Amino acid sequence: MGQVVAPKSLRSVAAFDLAYEKSAGISGKKVSAVASLIAAASVSSGAEAQQSNLPPVTVDAPVQRPRPTASKPTPDQVRARNALRRAAPRQQAQQAAPATPSGPADADPYADPAAPYKVDHVQAGGKFPEKLVDTPKSITVLSKEVLEDKNATTLKQAILSTAGVTLGSGEGGNAFGDRFFIRGFDARNDIFIDGVRDSGVSVRENFFTEQVEILRGPGSTFSGRGVAGGAINIVTKQATTAKSFYNMDTTFGTDQTKRVTLDVNQVIDPTLAVRVGGLFQDANVAGRDYVTDNRNGAFVATTWTPTDTVKVTGNYIHTELTGRPDFGVPYYRPSTTSTAGGPFPDFGANRNNWYGFVNRDFFRTGQDIGTINAEVQITPDLMISNKIRASRSTQNYIGTLPEAPKLVDPLSASTLSANPQSRFQVTDVFANQTEATYKFNDDVGFRHTLLGGVEYDRERSSIDSYTGLSSELTTGTPFSGSGSKTDVSVFAPQYTNLPFGIPSLTGSPTKIGIDTVSGYVMDSANYRDLVILNGGFRYDDYSINTRKLGSPGQQSAEFLIPNFNLGLTLKPAPNGSVYVAYATSANPVGAEFDGTSTAYGGLNPNLPGGNTQIFGPEKNKAIELGTKWELFDRHLLLTAALFQTTKENARESQNVGSAAAAAPLGCVYPTGTTGNISCITAGAAYRIRGIDLGVGGKITDKWSVFGGLVLMQSEVTQSLAPSANKALYPTNVGRPLANIAHESFSLLTKYQLTDVWELGGQAVYRSKIYGGTLLAANQGTSIPSYWRFDMFAEAKINKNWQVKLFVNNIFDKRYYDALYQSAAPFVLEAPGRAAYVVLSARY
Repeated sequence: MGQVVAPKSLRSVAAFDLAYEKSAGISGKKVSAVASLIAAASVSSGAEAQQSNLPPVTVDAPVQRPRPTASKPTPDQVRARNALRRAAPRQQAQQAAPATPSGPADADPYADPAAPYKVDHVQAGGKFPEKLVDTPKSITVLSKEVLEDKNATTLKQAILSTAGVTLGSGEGGNAFGDRFFIRGFDARNDIFIDGVRDSGVSVRENFFTEQVEILRGPGSTFSGRGVAGGAINIVTKQATTAKSFYNMDTTFGTDQTKRVTLDVNQVIDPTLAVRVGGLFQDANVAGRDYVTDNRNGAFVATTWTPTDTVKVTGNYIHTELTGRPDFGVPYYRPSTTSTAGGPFPDFGANRNNWYGFVNRDFFRTGQDIGTINAEVQITPDLMISNKIRASRSTQNYIGTLPEAPKLVDPLSASTLSANPQSRFQVTDVFANQTEATYKFNDDVGFRHTLLGGVEYDRERSSIDSYTGLSSELTTGTPFSGSGSKTDVSVFAPQYTNLPFGIPSLTGSPTKIGIDTVSGYVMDSANYRDLVILNGGFRYDDYSINTRKLGSPGQQSAEFLIPNFNLGLTLKPAPNGSVYVAYATSANPVGAEFDGTSTAYGGLNPNLPGGNTQIFGPEKNKAIELGTKWELFDRHLLLTAALFQTTKENARESQNVGSAAAAAPLGCVYPTGTTGNISCITAGAAYRIRGIDLGVGGKITDKWSVFGGLVLMQSEVTQSLAPSANKALYPTNVGRPLANIAHESFSLLTKYQLTDVWELGGQAVYRSKIYGGTLLAANQGTSIPSYWRFDMFAEAKINKNWQVKLFVNNIFDKRYYDALYQSAAPFVLEAPGRAAYVVLSARY
């Protein structure tokens, strides 16, 4: 009876005062004082109420007792109570929101922790400050978990199972360098590592890769030269001070694969961490005789944060891939005007046939890349960063091209020319990027992320080839002086194990040097998460020179290249956006380091008769209209975009047989020349339109999906040259482009059956791809469309060990990746069915 009970409303306020101490930022002393005042007021008013004599009242005329003065809240109490009321909805929302799982120690830092197939941010946060759902650009990101579930150990494997990207066959001698087409445009020199262009002609391993970002559409503002159809950014693994971990993966495959990777992160102290990794692989290739694919590599990365405002990261990557190269299989054409041909395995030849020479052919391709990046937070709103990169890439090989089949009756007696292809190319790159990112709010209400930067790139390449490629054996048709053999059986190659001497380099390499100085500025302005505007401008001073040692010939050129982009994003809901974007880009001559011929975009130092053939940059323009939505508790990202990209001043090739025919085209027909010469001209144009759909994330807690569908239509809109095959096509105008799968689809999905088991699979579709000349498709040559299916199953043995079974190309589908661009085409055959067991340790 004597217990004093405070009114319920004041008891609630007192309790909220204590709970609000941290969330409202009020000191403990102040909250305690406020609570004491409330309690004192409650006791005083309660005691007074017990001691007073209440006057009699009636129902009809109730008398209200005056509120004691002590119960009136003080100004501090009012402010605390209002703050608690404002904080209560936020606290309730946080309590209602599902807890975010912490995830493994080596999880992709850019991905949604609850849905690792969904990536929320790209690495270049200053250039793309908003979440992907609010970024007005189609960007496909293959997260760490997507790469693992695709069993993609190289960039090529990852890209070829992604919609909208196809493989080029290495024109210009780049047989082993990664060459991709994004939205129908060549992107072989548009590959970046941590935002810095990787100009080296190489094959890229994935053991050091965190995620792969495919930025679609023109992007010279973001990336510099090129980037007509898009760019690929490889994000490397970085050391983290969050937690130490020790990982190892061991793989055994039916194609004789033996592979081990290590990934160790050690926290030295709260400010310093070191991460190291290693790779060993010894492997054959399923469905291809004699072809081998061996790899080794290592990386080391460090992160040092001496203060809260300074962060320094560095890494060094070494990779080396060796083995016997595979230049594919010959192409069957009944006649030069026929469209009924195809790869010879589709006409009875053994799909395993390899047309090289065991004792001559080899490849070694490697990279050494070192990077240091320093970030200084000058103020909470201003950050300065500087990134320095030095790299060396080596491409070294001798291979055999199965070309120019001679058809006889019966077809099984046909022969081909085994022609050597060789290269020794070393590419050195030094790059420096300095950027400043400033965040501020303007008077209108826009929240700005303004980025300005300057960049310098120094790229040098030396390209040589081998001599002494002929065998000493003279049985049958002897080797030519260049190392060609002309009587190799298409159906049963008979010279595979011939003896060879030791080849040597010519000693007269072609030297290429490119220097680029760039300045750029871009701004993203967000108005209350309702309207987002962005734009940017970049100016590149690009200069190139090329010469051939031992020869007087040399060429040089310089271009000043401006580009810009604009974007508008509207957010009808917090989880969705609708956007429109416009961007430009430019492809200057010689920007691709694998080409030493004008027919392949290179700058030839020895053009005949004073014919320079140095053209202005190709100009690209694109517009994109799209929408993005986060569904299922924002763990699934759906994207859709309509796009159109046009190219002007495009290159095309035609043969001319006289000075009179060459002059109108701006070509020089050298005196004393007989027959046709190839004349490269500029002034053509073409257009690509399409729709791009994508999905990534979780539909339920147990069901993950990642994939896309891209449908395109390409067309030559302007051409100066007649069709290469006048019997079939009187003009190039209206024809589709080469090296493009106009319809492509991919879907990776997995389901968690139990706490132990996961089951998943992948489906990939590519439509027919036409071969062709520099510009238009030659619809007389093509590789067929295909479906490919993969599957995998994963079992978690315990918290530290798991085992995974992959079966790639389940139905052993015979299909082809690329068609070589030549008058005597050959095709690159994809691997057959293979199964892999991967044992993983995580500590």
